[in-house]
Amino acid sequence: MPQKIIIDTDPGQDDALAILLALASPEIEVLGITAAAGNVPVTLTSKNIRKVCELAGRTDVKVFAGCEGPMEGSLFTAEYVHGATGMDGADLPDPEMPLQEMHGVDFIIETLMAHEPGTVTICTLGPMTNLGTAIAREPAIAARIRQIVLMGGGLFEGGNVTPAAEFNIFVDPKAARICFGCGAPIVMMPLDVTHQTLTTAKRVAAIKAIGTPLADAVVGWLEFFERFDEQKYGTDGGPLHDPNVIAYLLKPELYEGRLCNVEIETDSVLTKGMTVADWWGVTDRPKNATFMRHVDADGFYALLTERLARLPAKG
Repeated sequence: MPQKIIIDTDPGQDDALAILLALASPEIEVLGITAAAGNVPVTLTSKNIRKVCELAGRTDVKVFAGCEGPMEGSLFTAEYVHGATGMDGADLPDPEMPLQEMHGVDFIIETLMAHEPGTVTICTLGPMTNLGTAIAREPAIAARIRQIVLMGGGLFEGGNVTPAAEFNIFVDPKAARICFGCGAPIVMMPLDVTHQTLTTAKRVAAIKAIGTPLADAVVGWLEFFERFDEQKYGTDGGPLHDPNVIAYLLKPELYEGRLCNVEIETDSVLTKGMTVADWWGVTDRPKNATFMRHVDADGFYALLTERLARLPAKG
């Protein structure tokens, strides 16, 4: 049976590729996609999700707008990386498919309560505001989640928005703390993994060779998105973060990690949003997250490219 998932996301070019990977994979049933505020405000992320669904020919997917800002404080966005639209690099038409009337947080709660416990996975690709708000509002859902698979955090790689903090956790550390403390099984795709999945020229060329309008849009996103990290890190290509979440559901054998304790710093001026991972087990705090450390990057790109080729030729 396909894995039932809810995708919570803030597209973002890399989020868009994660959505496409999920929609191209029969092993996954996307119950709905909720829009988070993060890379850009939720008015744009909710539009971008629908653009991606229409690009994939999947207007049947239900899309919900979520929270407009973090649980505490003001919203920090990343147009400096993703462009003014959040998905600069491919000129896609405004979506025709509508947003659902239900709020994204209500959708998460109602879906988890309606399904058998342990059957729905939550995939968070952006700040964890929607899920954290849902758990705070209805704590009973935590025990019903099969697992939370997220892109966020970092340990050995440090942070990418401050020296200590990765963007998704930094934007809403309170929500992340709620999620990490809720008791549901957690799998993390931190910067330590995503910085291994670089959009090298060879890998982008393989996607371009698919030869469809969809592949052309993906290449446009990658060429725009990677420019920031290429300049920052001096690498051939930039990290492709969010598709690792979906790739893990499809081929967990591509990843290696360790179950350990992970706590979220919410108060410190210097380390707000830091994922404090007890990789070496130097404390007796309970182990609450599988922190991924290594990935077969070539295997990841082979999977991504093969699945993108399955999607409709017409954008």
